[in-house]
Amino acid sequence: MPLISSTHQRSSPVRSVELSIGGMTCAACAARVERRLNKLDGVHASVNYATEKASVATSAEIGIAELIAQVERAGYRAAPLEPETPAQEELTDAPVRYLVRRLVVALLLGVPLGDLSMTVVLLPSARFTGWQWVLLAMTLPVVTWCAWPFHRKAIVAARHGATSMDTLVSLGITAASCWSVYTMFVNTSAGHRLDSGWGLIFRPAGSIYLDVAVGVTIFLLGGRLFEARAKRRAGGALSALAKIGAREVSVRREDGQEDRIPIAQLRLGDHFVVRPGETIATDGEVVLGHSGVDSSTMTGESAPVEVSEGHSVIGGTIACSGRLVVRATRVGNDTQLAQLVRLVEQAQNDKASVQRLADRICGVFVPVVLALAATTFLGWLVTGGSVEHAFSSALAVLIIACPCALGLATPTALMVASGRGAELGIFIKGHQALESAKTIDTVVWDKTGTITTGQMTVVDVALAARTELDTLLRHAGAVEDASEHSVAVAISALARAGLGEIPPVADFTSLSGLGARGVVDGQNVLVGSARLLATHGIPVPGALEEQRLRWEQQGCTTVVVAADGVVAGAFALSDTVRPSAAPAVTELLRLGLRTVLLTGDNKATAAAVAAQVGIDEVIAEVLPRDKAAVIEALQAQGRSVAMVGDGVNDAPALARANLGLAVVSGTDVALGAADVILMRNDLNVVPSAIKLARSTLRTIRGNLAWAFGYNIAALPLAALGLLNPLIAGGAMTLSSLFVVSNSLRLRRFARDKVPGLAAGPTPIKP
Repeated sequence: MPLISSTHQRSSPVRSVELSIGGMTCAACAARVERRLNKLDGVHASVNYATEKASVATSAEIGIAELIAQVERAGYRAAPLEPETPAQEELTDAPVRYLVRRLVVALLLGVPLGDLSMTVVLLPSARFTGWQWVLLAMTLPVVTWCAWPFHRKAIVAARHGATSMDTLVSLGITAASCWSVYTMFVNTSAGHRLDSGWGLIFRPAGSIYLDVAVGVTIFLLGGRLFEARAKRRAGGALSALAKIGAREVSVRREDGQEDRIPIAQLRLGDHFVVRPGETIATDGEVVLGHSGVDSSTMTGESAPVEVSEGHSVIGGTIACSGRLVVRATRVGNDTQLAQLVRLVEQAQNDKASVQRLADRICGVFVPVVLALAATTFLGWLVTGGSVEHAFSSALAVLIIACPCALGLATPTALMVASGRGAELGIFIKGHQALESAKTIDTVVWDKTGTITTGQMTVVDVALAARTELDTLLRHAGAVEDASEHSVAVAISALARAGLGEIPPVADFTSLSGLGARGVVDGQNVLVGSARLLATHGIPVPGALEEQRLRWEQQGCTTVVVAADGVVAGAFALSDTVRPSAAPAVTELLRLGLRTVLLTGDNKATAAAVAAQVGIDEVIAEVLPRDKAAVIEALQAQGRSVAMVGDGVNDAPALARANLGLAVVSGTDVALGAADVILMRNDLNVVPSAIKLARSTLRTIRGNLAWAFGYNIAALPLAALGLLNPLIAGGAMTLSSLFVVSNSLRLRRFARDKVPGLAAGPTPIKP
């Protein structure tokens, strides 16, 4: 860690802390908590109203207890986030039940109250002795007990010198109730005219507002209930993803006995048993057995994948048909499932730049509305309006204001989209990916491991004069056996099959993008592309060179072998194109995007693959370290580039692209470089990811346009006295419901168009 130039102290390491925030009821609450946390030195906090979480970057000197105390001083609750447990899941239902009880009582009393209030006001002959007390008796339980969630939050905020959406609601309900009592018991005795809030929509005079107070309470309780349920639905996919992990595991001991232990006690290297129908406890390698593995919960793929000894498996997937013994290679927070859950949580907590503007507005929204309500009341009195009309207009201003829609606009859409994406095997990191997807005009594909399966097979061998096959296999097999490249694996497998045993290699060196070299049987051996031999001044004999060119024209990858400066022979290898590659490219073209194939392979092979899948632009013979430079060159031409790669060798290019999409296979999750992680073994997910990102961005913009537009239009109408307070309450509730409902539409994205598991690789056609 670099030092700060200071006499007394070193720089403190920054750590990330996540807190669950309780008691927030609107975006203004979230803004208040965020401001309070950011007042601490060395703290940068972001609070998300929709997910009710705070993401805090803090120095080691500031403990979690101090962060929690700061939140509590703002009038809210906080606790460090812990793994979800059944008890906590039970608690998440408590707010819903809490609201349901109050809403039911409010409806049972509110509906007859509305009928009775209109009757006694519009038909004076129907009044009976004590009718005011009957109305009041029906109203008080609603505006006190049913509306207590709003009053309580308003009181807590006031004690801390703050305001929130509940302040507006509580003031509106209280003012309407008090004014109505005054009107019924004072104005009527003085002989003033009495009207119902239901009766006069635009300019009430001498009105009672008991029905307004009760109606607003019903509307807001219903809106809060819908919002609470919608949040649970929006985060349902993430909850389901978090729950698919096993709770217990059967560990096989050295004596062959099995112990059933909690998953938290599993350690690296432990061997555990998975029976048909059981969930694989953690990431690992199969050491015994054979089974189909259902990974639909992780990747959305419909068909099981067959695994056996030596194959990698992912925690959270299910063994279907056989018994497996697995060696744990990752446990706890290092597993792929844990990483993916964190990825989705980070995306849900992310904020777009436009949402940060909305949050700043929410932070000052309530004081501004209170000032506007007071100005409205005084303005009507100064201009000669009646006290009743001035009060009605000010009340409408208090009730119709809605910062909640602004606060919910981005996070609810991100929650739903990230959850739906997880169901499809698409993991979006956050708003930057969404904003980048809007402008993408070029999609660059890596070839090996992305367009193709990356599983190379030797299809032909050519020998130079006076070279025996065994000698060629010994030299090439020994060098390639020390490499992990897919081409090297194929050649070493052929050599092992032909020779039975491969000689050792000395002084092995991997030459990135070109091949490898080493000393075998005392000879200096080069194995790689023709370019590698050319750099060492080694010519390829004419007949062998002609054969190599024919192989490349047929779409094969060629490898040439030289020993002590003399060419010994060459191999032709064939990769297989994924069957989903061509449909995926076709869909991208339909979306109006340009496609480019980027590969380190030779031009002839790259052109053959591109022609097969429909890509019309090829950039070949590019070393891995130069792929990022190619992306930069395309961007310099004015293109907005998405890069699709396997997430390992392509990491620099993925990071440099405007939008990086990593196609992940096995247990290799490249979370660092890519903006979007694609878990499905089907390239159709690439256009689906771009379409999902664009749909989400459209939804966010629609939400924000509505939320801003609603408040800009509604507040002046209310101040001008053109809205009855009851209608204002309904409109305010509908504003938040619109934003949440619009976001929930993303749950239906590609509902009936999810591609299934690819049937198998398709050989490259010569």
